[in-house]
Amino acid sequence: MDNFLVFLGYLLVGALVTYLLRMVPMVFFRKKIKNRFLRSLLHYIPFAVLTAMTVPAVFYSSAYLASAIVGTLAAVILAYFNRGLVTVAAGASAAVLICELIIKYCI
Repeated sequence: MDNFLVFLGYLLVGALVTYLLRMVPMVFFRKKIKNRFLRSLLHYIPFAVLTAMTVPAVFYSSAYLASAIVGTLAAVILAYFNRGLVTVAAGASAAVLICELIIKYCI
C-alpha cells in the first residue's frame, strides 16, 4: 500500500507539471507574438530540446563508444543523402551491430 501512495504522488505531480506546461503559455500569450526574435527563438526550441535529449543517449546506448560513433556517422551520412527515417535508423543500427561484432570477435 505504501508503494501505491508513492506512485500516486508521483503520478499527480507529473500530471500537474504537464498541465501547467501546457496551460501557462495559453494564459500568458493570448495574442499572436509579433516580436521576430521571440518567434524565431520559440521556433527553434523543440529542435534544441530534442537534440539535448537524444545526443547523450546515442553515445551511451551501445557497449562501446566506437560503435556509437560509427552508428552516428552512418546516420548522419544517410540523412545527408535524404534517406527516409526507417532507412537511417536501420542503417545506423546495422553499423553499430557490425562494429560491435568486429570489436568483440576481432580485437
